[in-house]
Amino acid sequence: MRTLDLDELTLQTANIYEAAVILSKRSRQIAAREKTELDDRLAYFEGFGSDVENIRMQEEQARVSLEFEVKPKPTELAVNEMLEGEIYFRHPSEED
Repeated sequence: MRTLDLDELTLQTANIYEAAVILSKRSRQIAAREKTELDDRLAYFEGFGSDVENIRMQEEQARVSLEFEVKPKPTELAVNEMLEGEIYFRHPSEED
């Protein structure tokens, strides 16, 4: 973990609270995408029933789960995206 420069975060939004809202929404999007991906990969193992007792299958499930645990957290990814200018956001009130 590293210390963030709040001035860098507010360069695009000019408001730290707005930046926090944008980061929160983007973080939730990333977390939902990763959860769907994990669920899809683990769904493969659901159809085996009693074969789940097989040590090899358990090891494979554990490997998939650990792979997702070591990934960067969604908040960290969202902050990096904002600092690199990869997050698109708009103000609904300014679209008129």
